[in-house]
Amino acid sequence: IRMFDFVPADKPAFYVVTADFVTTEDGSGIVHIAPAFGDDDYQIGKKYDLPVLRPVNASGAFDEVVTDYKGKFVKDADPDIIQNLKERNILFKKEKFLHSYPHCWRCQTPLIYYARESWYIETSKYKDRMMEVNDSIEWYPPEVGKGRFGEWLKNNVDWAISRDRYWGTPLNIWMCEKCEHQTSIGSKAELKEKGKNVPDNIELHKPYVDNISLSCEKCNGEMKRVPEVIDCWFDSGAMPYAQWHYPFENMEEFDNKFPADFISEGIDQTRGWFYSLLAISTMISDKSAYKRVIVNELILDKNGQKMSKSRGNSVVPSEVIEKYGADAIRWYFATISFPWVPKRYDNAGVEEVVRKFFNTLLNTYSFFVMYANIDNFNPENKQVDFSKRSEMDRWILSALYKLVEEAGDYLKNYDLTRSARAISTFVLDDLSNWYVRRNRRRFWKSGDSTDKLAAYQTLHEVLLTISRLTAPFIPFLSEWLYDNLHTSAMPESVHLCNYPEVSEEMKTRRNAELEMRMSVTENIVSLIRALRNKTQLKVRQPLIKAIVATTDSEVANVIKQMEDIIKEEVNIKEVEIVEDSASFVVKKVKPNVKTLGPRYGKIMGEIAGIIKGYSAKEIKHLEDNKEAWLAIKGHDVHITLDDVEIMIKPATHFEVVYENNMIIGLDTEITEALKEEGLAREFVNRIQNLRKDADFEIIDKIKIGFIGSDEIQKAISSQMNYIKNETLAAEVSFHTIEEANITKDVEIEGDKITLSIQKIS
Repeated sequence: IRMFDFVPADKPAFYVVTADFVTTEDGSGIVHIAPAFGDDDYQIGKKYDLPVLRPVNASGAFDEVVTDYKGKFVKDADPDIIQNLKERNILFKKEKFLHSYPHCWRCQTPLIYYARESWYIETSKYKDRMMEVNDSIEWYPPEVGKGRFGEWLKNNVDWAISRDRYWGTPLNIWMCEKCEHQTSIGSKAELKEKGKNVPDNIELHKPYVDNISLSCEKCNGEMKRVPEVIDCWFDSGAMPYAQWHYPFENMEEFDNKFPADFISEGIDQTRGWFYSLLAISTMISDKSAYKRVIVNELILDKNGQKMSKSRGNSVVPSEVIEKYGADAIRWYFATISFPWVPKRYDNAGVEEVVRKFFNTLLNTYSFFVMYANIDNFNPENKQVDFSKRSEMDRWILSALYKLVEEAGDYLKNYDLTRSARAISTFVLDDLSNWYVRRNRRRFWKSGDSTDKLAAYQTLHEVLLTISRLTAPFIPFLSEWLYDNLHTSAMPESVHLCNYPEVSEEMKTRRNAELEMRMSVTENIVSLIRALRNKTQLKVRQPLIKAIVATTDSEVANVIKQMEDIIKEEVNIKEVEIVEDSASFVVKKVKPNVKTLGPRYGKIMGEIAGIIKGYSAKEIKHLEDNKEAWLAIKGHDVHITLDDVEIMIKPATHFEVVYENNMIIGLDTEITEALKEEGLAREFVNRIQNLRKDADFEIIDKIKIGFIGSDEIQKAISSQMNYIKNETLAAEVSFHTIEEANITKDVEIEGDKITLSIQKIS
């Protein structure tokens, strides 16, 4: 018995069939089938020859045949239908189920599945070939090509190509109004040949193309274009052909440019552009339109939530670009994670990029320009021979050439994140924190020495190469740097340059041994600085020594060769190398009762006593041999490193750090002489800050006056030459200067002093 009989059925429609999408776990195990309103229902309807009844119009409202509810949106009619069933006493039960349901993304109106006639491309015929072609594509990451996209191809269905819209590419099919014969027009020339009154400048869009009719070759009736337009994804997928007007012209140009080396789009294009490109190119050219795909994931908010206005977590791109600049956003996204990993956008992250990378690079450039302008440096002058440059110059250039190789190799493999990160690490660590900071004095020198010129030429080459390495990532800043640095023999724009590659000259200049030495040195300096931070001892405070215990002869040799750099970097008087850390580390041994007890229960007390009393020599023997033997009450006791816990405690005045093949001990004792040196360095720091506040030039000579404690005065007196050299001071007075350019109260180690400086004309 039908519950409603508004719509007549023209064939048997009321019987029970089976389907695997219906279960007995939810409801009664039997459901009504509506072939016009759902894919599962439609497929079952086709299988069992059910009629397709569709009493709903294109707006989702019941049409005239449903007299009781005509004109009412189907979802709005639900309460009335339920009430009707109840009044007729055929309602068994009503209840609400919470489940996901499709809604219009614009107006949030509920959507319904709706069967309608459509034009299709029979892509299912090409399914196997598309899967074969997909195997030839390099996907980044590979799992998208094999997984998400591969599964989409495996379940490929025919492509519904038509859309009932006004805007779009008109579907190029004409149908006879008499016999319904159809023909597809493939070009303007064919349309002019077969069409009636086709103007020379025919516009192939609605409504103009719809004015063109054809004569039917079957019955001589009039043929009109069908009203549909083509799916816009077909337009996108046809791009490789359409951009060259293929196949009507530019055939050779097309053959040279097809397929594309790579494409890049969001993960949501799996069923969109990625598919439409592949489907069309497989059908036309029997191969993919692209060799590689870089898949971009979605941008989320800082908490990993999808951005939306309704949530209040969306970001307006124009506002972010206005605040930080397009380059900062680009570098942030390039370095934060791989393109195919979802990105959590956070303004704080962009600010960190600006503060660390951009400011560091710009400060390095500003440092170079400031001194280069003072000395009238010209990069086009004759280069200082590479072999005559300092070790620091040769090291930074070797590291630069290594970076050129790494960054280029990463980009050749479409790994832009590792490429950008390598550039960032070089700029922050090698260039700014090591090379520039360690070589400042070379730029401060008066005169035009060869060493100074070599420093300028080295830093110029590094900055110019960095501008080219960063060009694909930060096009604006790289162009600005390049414009200010390039020579007359080079292209006018960085974007007209080839990406840097390792030349034969670069290969001869590479020095892996020097790079290794500098890397070890940087690591040791970093570890000692960490010990200073741990003990809150500023680098300005000189210390007696650091002891490095290592049995690695290569590390020991590096320390000997680089000792002066290490001492200067961490401000210590001596670096001592030993094989054993016994001079600054006290070791004690504790027995492991859990492993020894079950084996030697009765004599465990005696064993524990002996182990606890181990000397430094006995502990070293155990560490070196990984085992030891004891003879107790006639028992041979075997001890391994697992049977003991070696506890380490720094000796008096020492702080210790462990790093793989070495132990470093820092002597933290501060003598009276060391304290005076430290105070003098703090004094110099305050003077330099005053120079900046007074806007003095770097080369300006000054007089210094100050009033301070006896301790400060004593320290200044003992370190007078050092202070004068560092601050360009002609004299230092123990009183303030009346004609001073600037006077200020400052603090040094808790003592308040008054400083004044005067520029000497």
